[in-house]
Amino acid sequence: MASILDEYEDSLSRSAVLQPGCPSVGIPHSGYVNAQLEKEVPIFTKQRIDFTPSERITSLVVSCNQLCMSLGKDTLLRIDLGKANEPNHMELGRKDDAKVHKMFLDHTGSHLLIALSSTEVLYVNRNGQKVRPLARWKGQLVESVGWNKALGTESSTGPILVGTAQGQIFEAELSASEGGLFGPAPDLYFRPLYVLNEEGGPAPVCSLEAERGPDGRGFVIATTRQRLFQFIGRTAEGAEGQGFSGLFAAYADHPPPFREFPSSLGYSELAFYTPKLRSAPRAFAWMMGDGVLYGSLDCGRPDSLLSEERVWEYPEGVGPGASPPLAIVLTQFHFLLLLADRVEAVCTLTGQVVLRDHFLEKFGPLRHMVKDSSTGHLWAYTERAVFRYHVQREARDVWRTYLDMNRFDLAKEYCRERPDCLDTVLSREADFCFRQRRYLESARCYALTQSYFEEIALKFLEARQEEALAEFLQRKLGSLKPAERTQATLLTTWLTELYLSRLGALQGDPESLSLYRETRERFRDFLGSPRHKEWLFASRASIHELLASHGDAEHMVLFAVIMQDYERVAAYHCQHEAYEEALAVLARHRDPQLLYKFSPVLIRHIPSQLVDAWIELGSRLDARQLIPALVSYSQGGEAQQVSQAIRYLEFCVNVLGETEQAIHNYLLSLYARSQPAALLAYLEQAGASPHRVHYDLKYALRLCAEHGHHRACVHVYKVLELYEEAVDLALQVDVDLAKQCADLPEEDEELRKKLWLKIARHVVQEEEDVQTAMACLASCPLLKIEDVLPFFPDFVTIDHFKEAICSSLKAYNHHIQELQREMEEATASAQRIRRDLQELRGRYGTVEPQDKCATCDFPLLNRPFYLFLCGHMFHADCLLQAVRPGLPAYKQARLEELQRKLGAVPPPTKGSSRAKEAEGGAAPVGPTREQLKADLDELVAAECVYCGELMIRSIDRPFIDPQRYEEEHLSWL
Repeated sequence: MASILDEYEDSLSRSAVLQPGCPSVGIPHSGYVNAQLEKEVPIFTKQRIDFTPSERITSLVVSCNQLCMSLGKDTLLRIDLGKANEPNHMELGRKDDAKVHKMFLDHTGSHLLIALSSTEVLYVNRNGQKVRPLARWKGQLVESVGWNKALGTESSTGPILVGTAQGQIFEAELSASEGGLFGPAPDLYFRPLYVLNEEGGPAPVCSLEAERGPDGRGFVIATTRQRLFQFIGRTAEGAEGQGFSGLFAAYADHPPPFREFPSSLGYSELAFYTPKLRSAPRAFAWMMGDGVLYGSLDCGRPDSLLSEERVWEYPEGVGPGASPPLAIVLTQFHFLLLLADRVEAVCTLTGQVVLRDHFLEKFGPLRHMVKDSSTGHLWAYTERAVFRYHVQREARDVWRTYLDMNRFDLAKEYCRERPDCLDTVLSREADFCFRQRRYLESARCYALTQSYFEEIALKFLEARQEEALAEFLQRKLGSLKPAERTQATLLTTWLTELYLSRLGALQGDPESLSLYRETRERFRDFLGSPRHKEWLFASRASIHELLASHGDAEHMVLFAVIMQDYERVAAYHCQHEAYEEALAVLARHRDPQLLYKFSPVLIRHIPSQLVDAWIELGSRLDARQLIPALVSYSQGGEAQQVSQAIRYLEFCVNVLGETEQAIHNYLLSLYARSQPAALLAYLEQAGASPHRVHYDLKYALRLCAEHGHHRACVHVYKVLELYEEAVDLALQVDVDLAKQCADLPEEDEELRKKLWLKIARHVVQEEEDVQTAMACLASCPLLKIEDVLPFFPDFVTIDHFKEAICSSLKAYNHHIQELQREMEEATASAQRIRRDLQELRGRYGTVEPQDKCATCDFPLLNRPFYLFLCGHMFHADCLLQAVRPGLPAYKQARLEELQRKLGAVPPPTKGSSRAKEAEGGAAPVGPTREQLKADLDELVAAECVYCGELMIRSIDRPFIDPQRYEEEHLSWL
């Protein structure tokens, strides 16, 4: 036998495709080019399987990529189409003359039923190699089987329905388990449920389909030769596994609803179309005597599942008594009828025959046709050949059919991925709506097409449909790309003009009030649309001009707010003297630049409210930018005007802590003009340090002098540390104020004395008050009676100065005694120092041969060493190494310099001093070696490294150098 299912294109087989008359080039106005670059693949492509059967084929079924065919009367061939080179042959083991009547294969491809003409039924499982008879089924000629797609698995069928030639419907269940000789039979049960009748009595059950809808309802469709019955019912929750008895029990007292046709073929066949495996079927087609009844299945209808029913009548030469159809299969948009010599495909949308595929006589008459729902392939066979139809892109041209039927929604659905076709559909829909005077719908469709913009716009203008034109323009605007700015400007301007013209026409007409409001809302929605915001912003200047030309102030303000052009809004309110509204806009949007710009205008009309707004914004405003507005406002000189300016400046200074000199200077000028008391309080609050005040001291001095505020001038003089000027001016105001100024230079006693002398002279010469002069003398300890006496006139008697003179003499006497005591203490201290020096000259230390260095613990006498009074002894190099880390950087540098110089000076040799004396005692050039050593000793050996300040300063230094910590740590491990 040749290799099974090696496919090839038979030279005699023919391919057919639905020919809908689709054009080969694009529609000019659409902007698309639809040239056909490659040959279109037919929808239905027939292929003959390279297979020559050893015996005639009597039956063939395909499901889930599993193909089963009976050959002759006793051979079963099973092929897994995924492993086509591994066919499986089985013998049925029949010794009688029984023939295979029909075969049935479930949706999983696992359970095969073989109905024999001898009213016996055999069962074969896909995973088994044994043909098992079904004893309970014996005596029934099976015509149809309704598989349970919800509960059926590879190991069990679940409850299924069986239709017989006697009109009975049985319920059964099969199990694939093989238990051995005494194991359970595969047919778990087989019980009758219902009998289908026609007018003459029971009729063969030609087709059975059992399905479950998405809402949980179950339904069964059964057909006889002339009738189609519907059994509909809801299964109790959790009772799905109990079978169909409950569904059929509801029709025990009355027959189910059915459709009946008069003619009969002697048989009928029902086909379903299911989009996906295990999903609910969408459409049906029933082949019967009068033609093909086809339509949709609607599981949501309570009374009947069938909807949109149509009958396709057989053409002449086809039907009962002529060339009867043998089988039917249903695809998404076609049903295919199998005749003895050909296959005809009929479009379910139009009812037209779109394919007639004839078979050659050498293959023999066609026997049957089946469909594999899992792959969508169609299989037809004769006694000597097998053919397969591939269905490719069946929905490719369905959109044209729906388009011709004016079902535009479905047409758009089936050409959504083909822009050229979608444009054609939209154009036709737009034209259709326009002819039906549904102008708004037409505008929406036109906006989605590639039609010429000018033609569509003129079309609506000629029809006087401004509303539809606005809809068209608005949708076109939404579809523009970012680079199409010119088009966007044109559309936004045109739309604005249309809306404004329509509003102008409707305004003032009481009968059109509702239409006016509706149009106004649409216009506002357009202006505020987020989709068009970019384009509206780009065209805002021209739109404002249009609004102004129409005098539509309301929408002008609205549009400016939408565009966040608050400057224009504020300017509009100011022009119409609505200053509070302008301030409300500025305060709400808190733009400092706009406030700076409009403050000079607003402060003249609503100063208090404006200052409140400034204060509310706080530090967000730069007070320097507001000075021009404050200056222009406060120049009027009225108390209210100045008070508002002062209120804001005080807020800046006291609350915000403003340090800008211009702010303080201006506040100072306002105080000087209108609030002298507040001026002095401000100056005192600012402090007396010239580096901490934020106003200009010279400007403040000049300002206070111009307005005659002497106390304020005195304070400024004090801040400037011009104490003489302060005292001179204070004496013109108040002597006590002058006294306060005289005490300020605390560190300069000479100046203080000078200032107090000024006060005393003023009191004596100007006020001629001896008692006050004596009080001044008592207030300042620097003044003596002899300093004040020259200021008194000659006629003043000594009685006025007796107490002062006595006090002065007592002070002199006390001072002399203090000097004597200090001299005695100095003499005693000098004697103690001389005694200590004498004792130190005779002090010495003893070094024993066994003494060791306190640092290195080696004998001390091996190298030069130092001996300290505390008893510690160090080698010279050890002491140098111990002292160096604790010295400041500059002393370390000095130490290195001394060492370098010592190394450069040669050591003294014998007779060197005599040679120098012979040379006449010439002065040496540079420091001698003894001087360098003395400097080094003073730097290194000034104190003991263990007992002196160096050890105290090193108390916070770690014992181990951080840079050597890791090395030291590792050495301990």
